[in-house]
Amino acid sequence: MRHRILGHSPLTVSAIGLGCMGMSEYYGPQQMEGSVATIHRALDLGVSLLDTADAYGRGENEILVGRAIQGRRDQVVLATKFGFMRDERGGFLGINGRPAYVRQACEASLRRLQVETIDLYYQHRVDRTVPIEETVGAMSRLVEEGKIRFLGLSEASPATLRRAHATHPISALQTEYSLWSRDPEGQILPVCAELEITFVAYSPLGRGFLTGRFKRFEDLAPDDWRRNSPRFQAENFEKNLALVQRVVEMAESKGSNPAQLALAWVLAQGEGIVPIPGTAHRAHLEENVAALDLPLTLHDLAQLNEASPQGAAAGDRYTEAGMKMVNV
Repeated sequence: MRHRILGHSPLTVSAIGLGCMGMSEYYGPQQMEGSVATIHRALDLGVSLLDTADAYGRGENEILVGRAIQGRRDQVVLATKFGFMRDERGGFLGINGRPAYVRQACEASLRRLQVETIDLYYQHRVDRTVPIEETVGAMSRLVEEGKIRFLGLSEASPATLRRAHATHPISALQTEYSLWSRDPEGQILPVCAELEITFVAYSPLGRGFLTGRFKRFEDLAPDDWRRNSPRFQAENFEKNLALVQRVVEMAESKGSNPAQLALAWVLAQGEGIVPIPGTAHRAHLEENVAALDLPLTLHDLAQLNEASPQGAAAGDRYTEAGMKMVNV
C-alpha cells in the first residue's frame, strides 16, 4: 500500500480509501456480514481511510463500520460526516450547520461508531443559513475537547473553503471527481493545492458507471438510487455509455479492467488527491486496490483526457434539488 499525507495533520492515509455508504443504502440490497468482511479485507490490504456518514442508512452505516473496526482501531483513519437531517422513514429534512447541532451530531456518531475520537469530521453539505465560521468554530471546539482530530468539508466552494480554513485549518475537502466529473479541476483543486488541503475524491468510478458493468437502465435494481440520477436517465445513459466504451477499450489494451483504469487516472492527478471508491464486495475491493500497480504513461493520460474531457458526461450528477447543495 502506498500512502499520502492528510493535509495539516501528522496523519498518513492509504492512497486509496474505502467508501462505505453503499453497504447500508442507495445501491440495492445490503448484507451486514459481507460488508464487515469487506472492511476487514480492506484493512488486511492496508486500506486505512474508511469513509462513512451519519446520514447513510440513518446511522446504520456508522454502526456497521464501528462493529467492523472493533479490535483494529489503530489501523484506521476514521472519517464521518454530519449535516444531513433525516426522519425515521429516511426522508430528507434539510441541512443543519448550527453549532448546537454540530455537537449533537458528533456525540451521536461517537456512540454509533463506539470510539472516543473521530479522526476526520466533515460537514456533509454547507448550510446556507449559517455562516461557515460558526459551523467550523463549533467543530474546532470539538477538536479542543478531543472528540475529533481534524476537520473536513464536503462539496464546499472555493470561497467557502477559504473562509473555513481561516477559522480553523481544514485537512480535507471531499467532492465528486472522476473521468465523468471533472469540474473540480477549474477552481477547487487549485485552491486545495494552494492551501495544502487533501482532496478526497468520492465516486471516482462514476457511481459504478465507469466500471462498464451497466449496459441498460434495467441493469439497476428497482430500489437503486441511481435510477433517479440524471446521468443514468434515457438519452443521457446512452451518451455516457459511449464515453465508457472508450475507457473499456483502453483498459483491455492495457490488460486491466475499466475500474482500475479510471482509478489509476484519478491517482495520477496528484499526490494531494485520495480516491475513496465504494464497494461492499471483496472482489471489487481487491480489483480497486490493484489500480495502484497500474502504470499510466503520458500517452495514456492524454488519451483518457481526450476521451473524457471536462463536461463530457451527459446530465447533471444530481437532481435539480441535489445540485443546489453542492459547491456552496
